Amino acid sequence: MTATSEEKTEGLTDDLHKAGLKTTLPRLKVLAVMEASATRHMSAEDVYREVLKDSDPVGLATVYRVLAQFVEAGLVVRHQFEGDKSVFELNDAAHHDHMVCMKCGLVIEFVNREIESLQQKVAESHEFDLQDHSLTLYGLCSNCSESSR
Repeated sequence: MTATSEEKTEGLTDDLHKAGLKTTLPRLKVLAVMEASATRHMSAEDVYREVLKDSDPVGLATVYRVLAQFVEAGLVVRHQFEGDKSVFELNDAAHHDHMVCMKCGLVIEFVNREIESLQQKVAESHEFDLQDHSLTLYGLCSNCSESSR
């Protein structure tokens, strides 16, 4: 059974309130786009392009402002993988690391228990109390690797 439009809006409103944010139309639209997207990592421009498809779109500056508010509230995580371009993902998943294609920008999430364990061992060997970490591997995805041959 799929959720009705009203149920989806109610769920989005609950998410905003849990994050300490008031419900506004721009916030609802941006959050709806991010939750509905098959792509977990979206730039502000990606979000804006999706919002433009709505009958009552919001401006790009508003999308940037809403995303900044979501980051501050902990609803969204901001990543700067390559250069200064930021991508955003909902802060709803367990810890994971990333692989980023240097040609097309594809972001692949992965979890590897061996890598996690090794990082913990390295930290302990230096008497370092590891609180958090971010691991990003850069290379070429299979499509870009094939096309460069």
